[in-house]
Amino acid sequence: MHLGNVYTALMSWLLAKSKGGEWILRIEDLDRQRCKKEFADLIMEDLSWLGLEWDEKPVAFQSARTEIYLRHLEILKSRGGVYPCFCRRADLMALSAPHASDGTPVYSGTCRNLLPQEIQNKLKAQNPALRVHVPDTESRFTDVHYGEQRCNLQKDCGDFILCRADGNVSYQLAVVVDDALMGVTQVVRGNDLLPSTHQQIFLYGALGFTPPEFFHIPMLLSHDGKRLSKRDSSLSMQELRKNFSAAQLIGKIMRLTGFLEKEIPLTPFQALEFFSEEKLPHKDIYVS
Repeated sequence: MHLGNVYTALMSWLLAKSKGGEWILRIEDLDRQRCKKEFADLIMEDLSWLGLEWDEKPVAFQSARTEIYLRHLEILKSRGGVYPCFCRRADLMALSAPHASDGTPVYSGTCRNLLPQEIQNKLKAQNPALRVHVPDTESRFTDVHYGEQRCNLQKDCGDFILCRADGNVSYQLAVVVDDALMGVTQVVRGNDLLPSTHQQIFLYGALGFTPPEFFHIPMLLSHDGKRLSKRDSSLSMQELRKNFSAAQLIGKIMRLTGFLEKEIPLTPFQALEFFSEEKLPHKDIYVS
């Protein structure tokens, strides 16, 4: 984790606890090639060091829930609109097609109407991804923090992937199934994920689930306006733990978000006394 991850975790914990709710930790390790058990162990150890204890135990690992996702994928396939896609990601990224607000190209539907024989021929050369055909309709939801959000599913999102060619189910499908089955009533995350919410709400409806509340929060950005990442070594948990106690780090985040005028060490429960949902800023926050 890095400072941005800690900030998001703390804000989601405070939002849950301020309403008497439970805070769920889920390890989203769908990418089998990149995700390792030791990384998850380190995340849990860092959260425990901060005093951010999760309520639901044992922790759910998405890598252990593949059969559940595949069952729900079969439900979607049985209801129509799911089709094989043979387009390669690199080719799609190179197109001068319209792009969604998150930077991904809006899929043009190249493989949407392939004939059965065309599909059979292509299957001899490569495994396809699976996409879902979205309608040419408006998607609308009200974010708790940012208010009403709208988009046209077909023009602004496009048909999106449910399962990659390597067999890994998509993040969009997995989180919808998990949130629904785990009884999640509010999702708290960075505002960079606002656009993908429309895709998830579409899947909630297609699977017969009721969507949770969505609460998007401003991003922590570097002084030059870039997203924080694990490449910012000075803001990694390894470095932060060298230079701050857990209470000092929480106090630093509470000052950055405007809940404190000056930094004071706080435990998560002490931070609750200063936290107010209404005072959370809307603009992204710059870290000097």
